[in-house]
Amino acid sequence: MYDIIIVGGGPAGLTAALYALRAGKTALIIEKNAFGGQITWSPKVENFPTIESISGTELADRLMEQTMNQGAEMELDEVTAIELDGDVKRVKTEFGGEFEAKAVIIATGARPRMLGIEREAELVGSGVCFCAVCDGAFYKGCPVAVNGGGNSALQDAMLLSDTCSRVYLVHRRDSFRGEAKLVEALREKENVEFVLNSSITALHGETELTGITVTDKMGNERKIAVDGLFVAIGHAPDNGIFAELIDLDAGGYADSGEDCMTKTSGVFVAGDCRKKSVRQLTTAAADGSAAALAACSYIDSL
Repeated sequence: MYDIIIVGGGPAGLTAALYALRAGKTALIIEKNAFGGQITWSPKVENFPTIESISGTELADRLMEQTMNQGAEMELDEVTAIELDGDVKRVKTEFGGEFEAKAVIIATGARPRMLGIEREAELVGSGVCFCAVCDGAFYKGCPVAVNGGGNSALQDAMLLSDTCSRVYLVHRRDSFRGEAKLVEALREKENVEFVLNSSITALHGETELTGITVTDKMGNERKIAVDGLFVAIGHAPDNGIFAELIDLDAGGYADSGEDCMTKTSGVFVAGDCRKKSVRQLTTAAADGSAAALAACSYIDSL
C-alpha cells in the first residue's frame, strides 16, 4: 500500500509527489498520456521563477527526474475508478491495475478545447497556442489571430493587442458572449479587427503556422497571414469519473478551495482540474504542494 496515489503527472501532480516524498511518504503517480502535462506543448517557458528561458519539455523532464530521484514510482495508465474501503482508497486502471493508498490526490488537469480542423494538433507549439499569458510575448510585433467569443478570448485579444502588430478576433457569431466593456475597449484598438460570423477552416504553413483561412456563413473564404493563433474556446476538465467523491461546479471543475480538500476524507485535488480564476504553471505547482501537505497531515492523523 502507498501513502499517496496521485492521479495525473503534470506540474501539479509531480509537485505533489515531490512534497509528499520529502515529507517521508511513499507516492505513486499514475498518468494516462505523457508525464509533464500540457506544459510540454510550450516551445518556451519564460514566466517560471528562477528560470529565464526553458522549453516546456525540458522543464517537465527536469521536474520528472527530480521527483523520481526522490523515490516516486510512476505508472503510465488511465485511472478508471477510485473505490473506498474504510480508510483505504483503491485505484483501478484501464490495463487492469489495482493500487491501494491511504490518500489520493486528483491532478488530472483540464485540456483545452480544440477547433477540430486539419493539422491543428500538428501545429500546437508551432504557432497554435492556447494561452496568451504564457506564449503571447513570443509574437511581439507579429500578426496573430484569436478564436473565441467569451471573456477568455476577449482578454487574450486585449493582452496581445499591446504587443502584436495586428490581432484578428475570429468569432462564429455576430456578437460576443463576453463583457460589453471588453468588446468596446477592443473596438477602440486600431490594431484589432473583428472577423465575425466566421469560422477558421484551414491552417497554413509547413512546420510553422503562416496563416489561416476563415469562412463566413455565406461560404466566402478569406486567407489571413498570421504567425500565431490563440484558440480560446474553453477547457474541459477530466473529473467525471470522480463525481461521487468530489463536488463539481457547473463546468465540471472540482469545487474546492485553496486548501485543495474535497467532501471525501483523504481525497484531495490539485491544479487545473480545480475551480480557480488563474490556471498557470505556478498555480499548478502551488496546488500540488498544498494538496500534498494536506494529504500528509491527513495520513498522520489516522
